[in-house]
Amino acid sequence: MSAPVPTSNGASHPVEHAPEALDEGIAGYTSVEALLEDNLPQDKLEAEAVEYGGFDVQSYAFTARREQLREPRVVRLGLIQHGIQVSTSKPYAVQREAIFTRVEELVRMAGQAGVNVLCLQEAWPMPFAFCTREREWCEFAEDAVTGPSTALLSSLAVQYRMVIISPILERDSAHADVIWNTAVVIGHNGNVIGKHRKNHIPRIPPFDESHYYMEGDTGHPVFQTVYGRVAVNICYGRHHPLNWLAFGLNGAEVVFNPSATIGALSEPMWGVEARNAAIANSYFVAAINRVGTELYPHAFTTGVQGQGPRQDMGPFYGSSYVAAPDASRTPGLSRDREGLLVVDADLNLCQQARGGLGVRDRWGFQMTARYPLYAQLLGDFIKPGYKPQVVVDPTLDSSASRKAADCEKGR
Repeated sequence: MSAPVPTSNGASHPVEHAPEALDEGIAGYTSVEALLEDNLPQDKLEAEAVEYGGFDVQSYAFTARREQLREPRVVRLGLIQHGIQVSTSKPYAVQREAIFTRVEELVRMAGQAGVNVLCLQEAWPMPFAFCTREREWCEFAEDAVTGPSTALLSSLAVQYRMVIISPILERDSAHADVIWNTAVVIGHNGNVIGKHRKNHIPRIPPFDESHYYMEGDTGHPVFQTVYGRVAVNICYGRHHPLNWLAFGLNGAEVVFNPSATIGALSEPMWGVEARNAAIANSYFVAAINRVGTELYPHAFTTGVQGQGPRQDMGPFYGSSYVAAPDASRTPGLSRDREGLLVVDADLNLCQQARGGLGVRDRWGFQMTARYPLYAQLLGDFIKPGYKPQVVVDPTLDSSASRKAADCEKGR
């Protein structure tokens, strides 16, 4: 990085852990990256990490080929991962204020490091308590424009000329106080550019979030900021390739994926999905996850087979990282520590592969995509009378033939 990342005061904040929920990491390491660093030659590592006491701070840079007709378009991205700061049994105002204090410290650090576009984790001002199915947690919901989190971050956005993406629990006062899982995009002038509501809502244990909010109604907006075109694919939407595709079709250059996900459920996919999306859609992807184990006041059932009532979901595993359209990626932040990831991204790389032609020029993904072909397939698929295109081998025995024929008829 061309500018140093300032150190913190090293202060640490408590994150409640349920002893039974703590895990031992990966083969004794706290992250996949740490394991690789100890077991790969140094010349295989693409960037250098920088760490400071109190929380994990890392900085990297993606370079692009110098072009003759376009100047470099380097944007400094920032990702913040953190945990809750006090017991979830404390008053909600105390919990939120403690998180605000911690996040403000990290946002100021990002601002001092020259970050242009900063993204926080999913539902950052609160515990991710939706597994409990307790309605009381809806008190954390706020107006996207006038709420306290937007007020805090708007002032910081102005101070540091920073675009800030703030994922919150939104209360839509204009529509009967309906609640949404929403990302608010705050411009460098402190104005609210717009918002995006989560497109895909999980209905799997322990993340059955439909008890609180339903699928979003904002489509796939891309926000033109002073630093480039950004979009937000909230958490569970990363499992849906068409969701990624839609942001790309609308012209996104960076797609942020603020999440809250636990190791037992999704960690094997975490390092793959954002990277795949970046490659397939020729944009940068920034994946953010929270850290720590959140212990809730009352036991709840998760719906996981063989699992009795408990007071936590297990550890959120952090590991926030950025993936580039040329298939490279940064190492991730710590698996269990709060932190800030600072990444310089030359947006010209959206049309380039390192050391050669543009990704779009070299591979021709968009040119060869055949959108009408798939539009027709999807249009047919959503109709009640859709029949899968299955060709039956005529040499199969009669029972197998009948089974294949049934499949072909869509039975």
